[in-house]
Formats: sequence, structure tokens, C-alpha cells
Amino acid sequence: MSELVFFSGTMDCGKSTLALQIEHNRSARGLVGMIFTRDDRAGEGKLSSRLGLVTDAVEVEDGQDLYAYLVDHLSQGGRADYVIADEAQFLAPDQIDQLARVVDDLGIDVYAFGITTDFRSKLFPGSQRLVELADRVEVLQVEALCWCGARATHNARTVGGVMVVEGAQVVVGDVAQSPDEVGYEVLCRRHHRRRTTAATAHAAALSPDVLPVSPA
Repeated sequence: MSELVFFSGTMDCGKSTLALQIEHNRSARGLVGMIFTRDDRAGEGKLSSRLGLVTDAVEVEDGQDLYAYLVDHLSQGGRADYVIADEAQFLAPDQIDQLARVVDDLGIDVYAFGITTDFRSKLFPGSQRLVELADRVEVLQVEALCWCGARATHNARTVGGVMVVEGAQVVVGDVAQSPDEVGYEVLCRRHHRRRTTAATAHAAALSPDVLPVSPA
């Protein structure tokens, strides 16, 4: 039986690396896959991991019907033994429904990869729909770590190293951005609640102690 499987986790937990591994393992056995992505860090039409691995992919556009795209591909003699959808949190709920239809009507396995919540700890609409529809939800076991060493469970958006909690839900960035740019950092719940990033924690540690005031 074909399945819709959602592999979820925070940033830096190896989602795209696993997607590339699944692609490698299946292509090595003679299978042919269709890879969808959206707003990958490597640029349009790419699926990449932070380990430096990259492959070509179909860049999903707003309003694109993924089921119709697959049907058209197959009707023209193309082949798709499985589908990989990376950065699936950026897909619209309707597009997640279309991926479920690929599984049910075409009998093709779909492996979706994405983060579940945004920088405000709110569900991405695409991820929410995947949780609602997926045959299986797999939380990746490669644990990303907060700067304090605890397990990272939340994604934070930063500007100049300072955590921000307002703005558009989707702003493309990476965990390796320079301090002056919009970037992202994974934090444990405690430090996400306190809005304490690695940069602000370091600044606090370097600030001088307040000298005691002697009574007059």
C-alpha cells in the first residue's frame, strides 16, 4: 500500500539530508522519483542539505496543482515511482490534499519533509494539513541542540542576533546567515520563551557586573 509520510523536526535535524538519502537509495535500485521543493536555501529548483549535498527539483509555485502536474507527467510517458516534497511547510493546504490524492488515486508513495511550527511556535498551514492527513508522522531522531546544549524544540527568527516574534510567516533565511541579516536559530523551549539567543546570551555573559553601591 502506498503511503503519505510526513518527516518533521526543527531546523538542523537532517530533514533534507534524509530526503536526499531516500532519493539516493531508490534511484540506486532503478526507481525514478519526482522531487518537489519550495524556497530551498540553495535557490530555485534545488533540494539541498547543510552537508553540501544538492540535487535538482521542481520548484512549486503558488496555486500549482501537484496532482495535475503528476498526471500530466505520466500521461506524456514520464515515470514517477515515488514523490519527495521538501520544505513542505511552505505548501498550501490544498497542495497537501493533492499529494494525498497522488497516494490514493495514483498509488505512488509520497515522502514529505518539513518543520512543523514557525518562529512564533504556530503551525504552518501546510504542516498542519500534513499532520491531519498523513498515514504516518515521523519525528526525526537526530536532535538539534540549543546553544545551551539542551534539545532544541523551537525555531527562532533573528535579526542581528536578536530574536523577533513579529513579521511575515515565511521569510527565507538560514542558520548560517551573517549577524546583520535575517537568520534562524534553534532553541529549547525555555530560551525561546525568554527570547535568549546565542548572541544575546553571549552579550549578557560579557557585560560587566554592576558594582555594589556603598551607603553614604
